[in-house]
Amino acid sequence: MKSEKLHPLMFAGTGSDVGKSIVAAAFCRIFRQDGYHPAPFKAQNMALNSYATPEGLEIGRAQAVQAEAAGIACHTDMNPLLLKPQSDHTSQVVLNGKPIGSKNAYDYWRRGASDIDFRREACDAFDRLAARYNPIVMEGAGSISEINLRDTDLVNLPMARHAKADVILVGDIDRGGVFASVYGSIALQTPEDRQLIKGIIINKFRGDLRLFEEGRRMLEDICGVPVLGIIPYFKDIHIEEEDSVALAQKSMQLERGKVNIAVVMLQHLSNYTDFDALEQDPRVHLFYTNNVEDIRKADIIILPGSKSTLHDLYELRRNGVAQAIVRAHREGASVLGICGGYQLMGVEVCDPDHVEGDIERLPGLGLLPVATTMSGEKLTRQVTFRPSWGGDEMHGYEIHMGETRPFGEAKAAPLAMISGGRADGYLVDNKCMGTYIHGILDNSAFVDFLLQPYADKIQQADQPFDYQAYKEEQYDRLADHVRRHVDIERIYKILTQQ
Repeated sequence: MKSEKLHPLMFAGTGSDVGKSIVAAAFCRIFRQDGYHPAPFKAQNMALNSYATPEGLEIGRAQAVQAEAAGIACHTDMNPLLLKPQSDHTSQVVLNGKPIGSKNAYDYWRRGASDIDFRREACDAFDRLAARYNPIVMEGAGSISEINLRDTDLVNLPMARHAKADVILVGDIDRGGVFASVYGSIALQTPEDRQLIKGIIINKFRGDLRLFEEGRRMLEDICGVPVLGIIPYFKDIHIEEEDSVALAQKSMQLERGKVNIAVVMLQHLSNYTDFDALEQDPRVHLFYTNNVEDIRKADIIILPGSKSTLHDLYELRRNGVAQAIVRAHREGASVLGICGGYQLMGVEVCDPDHVEGDIERLPGLGLLPVATTMSGEKLTRQVTFRPSWGGDEMHGYEIHMGETRPFGEAKAAPLAMISGGRADGYLVDNKCMGTYIHGILDNSAFVDFLLQPYADKIQQADQPFDYQAYKEEQYDRLADHVRRHVDIERIYKILTQQ
């Protein structure tokens, strides 16, 4: 392990979805490959896609992915503040891995509206992390040029000032306007913050890189900051994505010779990275939809996690998707519910204490003989379990609110037994089941069980798919791609300059 101390490195953005998370993950792997002991950090994350740490606490999924790229266990210090949107105006606030309630945007940002100093909490988390790892690979949020939020910003340049970090600005050339967005982002900074920006990376370039050489020089001239790399757009490297905007790009065209799996596109869908392993499985064609005809044609229907189960259940009933799922199952399709999706599959979902909102009770899809009662307490933990049909231990994590029990006279029929003797989920048969365990589809033996009824349809190799080995390969490929197109040597010089 190299002992040379590197400055913290922040990847800030000209806007959302420019590729900051992926570039940060690449550098976590690059620093690890080069003998350092890196760790990711994002002071505040807004996402529905979360993950459970080994301690059973909650962080944004992007930082968990970056920690995996760095070869370390994830920790709440990597993402001390997580905002999970519940509506257009309110979010659940998760501080140091634990929910502390919901706030609307105005109250969250208004000084004095809370007795918690969120900036101090974020800085303390960074300091603890920096004492253990070298370097810290930081990620900004959204655009750094929202000058109306400068006084309340605790994740972009103010955080870089605290960390004494070198900042690299990431711009997305694929969406157009990269010159204006990069120049404007730098020009709108205070003189103090402008000095922190040590380089520019242009991301998602399509075409011949030689055609942008003049553009590189022009950008350096007008910004006074070096362009450290131009990263070509790629489609053949698969890293778990955080932004749900990417889900709309998933193909819905059914494929012959594969098991067609429809993930129901809930309005408050969360933890969609549950399905990344399935997307890469050569036996599977997976797509996201809320179209009743697509659902009718699918072999397997998955109801995913939801941040607002009752609201999504109401919408499924209103738009006819609930009835389409029930009909498809009656005609032979498999149905799997995960977390909120498991709750949706039951006889009813009740919220007597109005944890989620004004709806106190709705009938579920009735595919499982269970009922759910919402509660304000969130369960968050990593788990080891064995499926009820036997086999080796499997791994996953739980992040949910609410308790699900057999309904009426129905007997318990758990899908899995968690270490310690606790039962999870409900198994009717190999074509109808529900579970609270996120990441269950990362276990190849469970996927084999799910696909078994469709064995005669699968034309490709029937070798089990090792998702962990696949992810490691993808991190290495991402690092190689970035190394080829970014001046790594110059970045090391920046990170070691006094």
